[in-house]
Amino acid sequence: MRKLKKKIVYQFLAFLVPLFTFLSPPWLLISGIGPRWAQLWLLPWALEEGPVSGAFAGLYLGLVLDGMNLAGSTQIPALILLGLWWGRLGRKENYVYKKFSLGFFAWLGVFVSGLSIWLQTIFFVQKNLFFIFNAWFLHNLFAGAILNALIAPLLCPLIMKYFLREKQERYARNIHH
Repeated sequence: MRKLKKKIVYQFLAFLVPLFTFLSPPWLLISGIGPRWAQLWLLPWALEEGPVSGAFAGLYLGLVLDGMNLAGSTQIPALILLGLWWGRLGRKENYVYKKFSLGFFAWLGVFVSGLSIWLQTIFFVQKNLFFIFNAWFLHNLFAGAILNALIAPLLCPLIMKYFLREKQERYARNIHH
């Protein structure tokens, strides 16, 4: 019962992701670019809950974040893809719980999401191939990727330990038997 309550609290925190996106602390910003809170929430959820739940969580987060953004590009395909991918990784291997792996997955997640938005902007919004050479893309991509890669090894294990420990407890029991 206690685990269920903690999981419900963690699901409620998904409603706060847009708030975290707007109200990132200034000391967490690199040249005005904050961490990608959606990926930081989605990574532990998908690793623990699996690919289907990760895809639906990515869809939810994408819809909420796109509702706040009036630009022509969307985060939905990238977040669904990341939810599926991270969920499959969580089902297959136990090495994903290492801190380096979490940081690397968060870095890749921001990279995939940023690339998706950039390609959508080039081909669907601007419809201009000269848009490829804008420096804002590289600045946003690398600033967000660096921040998530540094924050994920600190934040994701705490989230997994406090809210989502079910898989880690099974893994620990299998080692001792």
